[in-house]
Amino acid sequence: MQFQTANGVLTSTPNRLIVAGWTGRNRAAVDHHIKELTAIGVPAPSSVPLFYQCSPSLLTQETSIQVLGAETSGEAEPFLMHVNGKAWLGLASDHTDRALETHSVAASKQVSAKPVADKLWEFESVTDHLDDIKLQSWIKEGSDWVLYQDGALDSILPLQALTTAAGLEEGTAMLCGTLPAIGGVRPAGEFRMTLTDPVLGQSITWSYKASALEIIS
Repeated sequence: MQFQTANGVLTSTPNRLIVAGWTGRNRAAVDHHIKELTAIGVPAPSSVPLFYQCSPSLLTQETSIQVLGAETSGEAEPFLMHVNGKAWLGLASDHTDRALETHSVAASKQVSAKPVADKLWEFESVTDHLDDIKLQSWIKEGSDWVLYQDGALDSILPLQALTTAAGLEEGTAMLCGTLPAIGGVRPAGEFRMTLTDPVLGQSITWSYKASALEIIS
């Protein structure tokens, strides 16, 4: 994969991918959400937060992906990658199969591609104001783009703590958890996301389409 950085193009393909889940900073809200999901059949996590192991081949910078069936949706997440002795911050979508999620969250994470924006910031350049960085996403419903997620990284556990807990090392990439969906989690074939740094006046934006393959049984 190729990324635009302040120092030019960075080319790197991680050899390990972690998808962090249940990373909300408000533990009471996380516990409430776990109960909500348990009620509709999604298994509760064995620990909080939880670090799902996925294949790095799922990471893609294609603007169109294919998924199995119509019950999938994206989630905008901060994306961390450790390359050349440095940590980098970017933006990715944890595209997930919601139907499969009721059987196995780990399996649902593994079956869909994870779109990644083509821009990275040096992590050290933003660590002093991480909580101010804003994360947003939109989904296409009919002909309209609808705000789907909207918040700041102060709603997610500190990224430094997540990197330590997950063992982020050279060659590792991690999706760091997400924000609640406005109006509830629901399928969408088009997804747009933005990471905005109001302090340094910079942003990362990415969008993609998910085409549903027919389920043959």
